[in-house]
Amino acid sequence: MGKRRTFTKEFKLDILRELESKSAAEVCRQHGLHAVLINRWKKEYESSPKEAFSGRGNTWKEDAKIVHYERLVGQLYAEIDLLKKTLAKQQELRAEEKRNKRGMQ
Repeated sequence: MGKRRTFTKEFKLDILRELESKSAAEVCRQHGLHAVLINRWKKEYESSPKEAFSGRGNTWKEDAKIVHYERLVGQLYAEIDLLKKTLAKQQELRAEEKRNKRGMQ
């Protein structure tokens, strides 16, 4: 069984602030969190803002950043591969056009 993650009060409040300008899905993906967890934090904060998140924990924001950047690197590799294939196809078409023009002369 995996280790249970814990988060600081500041991290939870930062997440709730991000929800004001971003969608829950974006925040979840960005930080590697589940929507149910964020909703639980939101309800806890709305019910009693002063007593919410009284426990102590570790911030997982750095791990979430790593996950975000790994995903970004993967997307960039896919884009580069697509662009390379497109470029190769364009070069083939141009070479074929040149051959056709030479054959007509």
